[in-house]
Amino acid sequence: MFTNADGRVESAKIITSFTGKSANPFSTVHSRLLSHLDPKLLRAATIAEERANAHSKSRCWRYVKEALLASGAVTSYPKTEFARQAGSELVSSYGYTRLAVRDPYQAPIGSVLVYGSGRAAGHVEIRTAHGFVSDFRSPTPSKRPLIGVYAKISG
Repeated sequence: MFTNADGRVESAKIITSFTGKSANPFSTVHSRLLSHLDPKLLRAATIAEERANAHSKSRCWRYVKEALLASGAVTSYPKTEFARQAGSELVSSYGYTRLAVRDPYQAPIGSVLVYGSGRAAGHVEIRTAHGFVSDFRSPTPSKRPLIGVYAKISG
């Protein structure tokens, strides 16, 4: 039993077994979206993981740029200097799409997550099967405000 937002006492269904199917509405959207992502993004995630350090070198956008270029997910080395500018450049120069994802954990594997606030340089990372990676690996996303999640949709 719990008290809901209206102050009423309600009960919740207790799950006693798991069938492997999720009732989460994002899972269907996520799997449908994943099937339309450019496969080069998955390769970029793998390359980024292979090249990442245990700790930050304060070079997140450089490492992500290099992984995207090495995988063929971008056709030339991105020109923007700051991580917070990554999303707008990926959209305007490389055909990426800003996804309607607000939770980094719901971002498809291979998507690029851009963070920033104020005048700071920001942060950028790639979603992987194991967490998040830029110039370093992390099981959790950045604590900075999320600007957007970007991916290239294959045609």
